[in-house]
Amino acid sequence: MYFKVLKYVFFDIVRSRWLYIYFGFYFLLTSILLLFVQDISKSIITLMNITLALNSLLSVIFGIMYYYESKEFICLLLCQPIRRKLLFLELYFGVTLSLVLSFSLGLGLPLSLYGIFNTDILNNFFTLLFVGNILTCIFVAVAFYIGVRNENKIKGFGYSIILWLFMAVIYDAIFLILLIFFKEYPLHNFSFIAVLANPIDLSRILIILKLDIAALMGYTGANFKHLLGSIWGILLSAFVLLAWAFLSVFLFIKQIQKKDF
Repeated sequence: MYFKVLKYVFFDIVRSRWLYIYFGFYFLLTSILLLFVQDISKSIITLMNITLALNSLLSVIFGIMYYYESKEFICLLLCQPIRRKLLFLELYFGVTLSLVLSFSLGLGLPLSLYGIFNTDILNNFFTLLFVGNILTCIFVAVAFYIGVRNENKIKGFGYSIILWLFMAVIYDAIFLILLIFFKEYPLHNFSFIAVLANPIDLSRILIILKLDIAALMGYTGANFKHLLGSIWGILLSAFVLLAWAFLSVFLFIKQIQKKDF
């Protein structure tokens, strides 16, 4: 019984045309940027801006859609001799792995086809891949958590979109307003904690520091360069992103153990 649910979910999603559209979008975008943009760093910055918004949005939408569409299948499996925790972990990893594979191939294949094997470029692309895939892991778990907590599909979709909008857009606006209003005060620690509290912001900072373009962010960039610019700071950022992924899965599993199906 082990991994049978995971394999079923994975191959079920792989047959979906939406996954191929997801792959095709990144494949064409990356190919066009590599073909027409001479500066690879600019290509990665463009991909970063799209990836941070799109991966998190599509992951939370795809996760919540798959959960609601699979409710009858889940209830049927819960009648079988399989542990609830294991069942939902396999469902989660089936959805996550399919999205991770599609995204990784969409970014990685154009790089291989164009034969760009410069060490710095590969490091930056691997950082982008890591960030995009971690965001996928986080937001699929968040989607499952919201789905388990809300029987009503409209509420579930609404909460998912609102959460993504808050973390991707509203959070940054509030952060910027606070920095402007309290610019006379030392905000080093506050800004550091605020960035760690949002995986999308932390992912953006990690890529910007890896590309060594923090100066474009002015005082804030200099602050983060000072706090996170060393190898230990980058490792800390990566560790916190992984912690976000584990925490998201933990909360989701904790919720399903309380759920009465």
